[in-house]
Amino acid sequence: MLNPQRTIAELKELRELTADENGAWRVAWADTWLRAREWFNRKLQDLPVEQHYDAAGNNWVTLKGQSEKALLIGGHLDSVPGGGWLDGCLNVLAGLEVLRRIAAEFEGNPPVTVRLVDWADEEGARFGRSLLGSSAFSGTLQPELEKDRTDKDGVRLEEALQRCGVELDRMLEAQAEQKNAAAYIELHIEQGPVLLDMGLPLGAVLGTFGVERHAITFWGQAAHSGSTPMHRRKDAFLAAAKMAPEVYRIAERNGGVCTIGSCVTKPGIVTSVVEECTITLDQRHLDAAALARLKQEAWEASQRFAQEGGLPEPEWRTIWRIEPILFHPELIELCDQAIREVAGVSHRLPSGPLHDAAEVARAGIPTVMMFVQSLHGISHNKIEDTEEAHLELAVRAFDRLADKVMAWILR
Repeated sequence: MLNPQRTIAELKELRELTADENGAWRVAWADTWLRAREWFNRKLQDLPVEQHYDAAGNNWVTLKGQSEKALLIGGHLDSVPGGGWLDGCLNVLAGLEVLRRIAAEFEGNPPVTVRLVDWADEEGARFGRSLLGSSAFSGTLQPELEKDRTDKDGVRLEEALQRCGVELDRMLEAQAEQKNAAAYIELHIEQGPVLLDMGLPLGAVLGTFGVERHAITFWGQAAHSGSTPMHRRKDAFLAAAKMAPEVYRIAERNGGVCTIGSCVTKPGIVTSVVEECTITLDQRHLDAAALARLKQEAWEASQRFAQEGGLPEPEWRTIWRIEPILFHPELIELCDQAIREVAGVSHRLPSGPLHDAAEVARAGIPTVMMFVQSLHGISHNKIEDTEEAHLELAVRAFDRLADKVMAWILR
């Protein structure tokens, strides 16, 4: 029998094990994360499952079924430093409860194989490379591009992986886990305020935003801040600063979101006009054409502001990009049905943050996510929270979704 209260109790148990008054500390490849994984593996002892780590460090729990076709249920135990008590781990522990129910109901032999996966390093918090394990699974990871990554203490990613039994050059062998994968489902806290503002507990996720992420450098001329008249200045910061309100206007016209997240000036002293200013721009949209417009309009604005200030053409450097990932329409419908059956009402919404589900979908596996409301609309923060009644609804709806998707696989 499904027991959502057990999931809530286990979430609190994990919080007690891996968090303090400043939040959760399950940073991937670090000792607390490894302890969390050991704790999770002990929860499997009474289940008729096989557990192993793949070449990328993803933790797989397999309940073999009458069909080799497999339903994948995924999440991640790692957190950002000082993160919340639900981000990622709700997915894994709700999936564990669903796995328990299926194993009991079908006496260890469900109609399809069910596989629960704890993805390695979803957050990318230590080395700046999100979705590390799931991108190895999907095959989009390029190990040669990750070799020079280091953390704030100078530890190389490659060294941290080796300490945990993972070889960077072999991570793509995790693609073998795609065999017989017929569908993937994932439950996650929303991390934003949409469901909260609508007063709804649950939502079906349409897909994950595509991302355009760039560094933009404006070039001016250093000059004494006391002796240089205002009309004679070539101020790189002035041009860059105009981008801040402009990206809001661009998002208002096209939808999606735009964020200037950092600003670095040189020479960076109070007595000099800014000679060089670099800002970072993050743009996200679910529609590829609209995402392209966001970038194009921002590029045009940067040219205009540079020209207005008498500056040369600014330099754009791509930091990272990913296309929008749309989830499977039939699975979205099943997710919507499951939510309505449990909560009475549902809402379909996109995901602004990226998730492992995006990489699974990129591998061509039918995928859908379910969101549960986040109090305050806040995540990656120690105040992250969700009402326990909503957590219980989420586990019940997610379990209902698992049944629907198993039937869909066998259709």
